[in-house]
Amino acid sequence: MGEKRLGDVIDDHCIKCRRVTNHSIVSLVDGEAAKVRCRTCYHDHDFRHEQAPPTKKELKKMEADALAAAEAAASAGVEAVPEETDRV
Repeated sequence: MGEKRLGDVIDDHCIKCRRVTNHSIVSLVDGEAAKVRCRTCYHDHDFRHEQAPPTKKELKKMEADALAAAEAAASAGVEAVPEETDRV
């Protein structure tokens, strides 16, 4: 497929519809979609590359795991270095 243009239709995960739907490109950055508009509910959001955002349950589990790792490192006498996570 050629270069993406404003108004082109792409698939993405809509946070309002909670599923992958058709979206129109609203803005581009360096030739890649930055913002899209759902063609079902007309909600604008960042382009998510068809990845659903983590649920609240997943976020709490990640925070608990990070806290447990920090406590384990502190009890072992090693300073904990926070891991970088990919946020969508």
